[in-house]
Amino acid sequence: MLYPVGMPLSDHERKMLAEMEAAFEQDDPRLVSTLTGKARTRKGSRMLLGLLLILGGMVLLFGGLIAKIIAVGLLGFVIALVGLFLVVTNFSLPTFAPKNKAKKPSWSDRLEGRWDRRNFN
Repeated sequence: MLYPVGMPLSDHERKMLAEMEAAFEQDDPRLVSTLTGKARTRKGSRMLLGLLLILGGMVLLFGGLIAKIIAVGLLGFVIALVGLFLVVTNFSLPTFAPKNKAKKPSWSDRLEGRWDRRNFN
């Protein structure tokens, strides 16, 4: 628990702060884990798995080359390729939208609007 620096909190204020923190953790546990850094996110786990697969695949690939066993080399290549796929698909490119332009409604928002106009107007 983190308390503000400065004036000490009363018991009632500490209890209310603890209740607010518990409600926040229950309401959005993903955000809490991201902010506190306690749990690894799904994206971070995929990235780590991809990097480990690339490393293991390269070890198998070079092991197959040294031992002159084609099947082991191919298996290492495929494993490294899967790891590379996991790493590359984990990245998301930032979108640069103009700030003054209104956001275009999504397909489902347009359908919902049409439904509301038909039934409630």
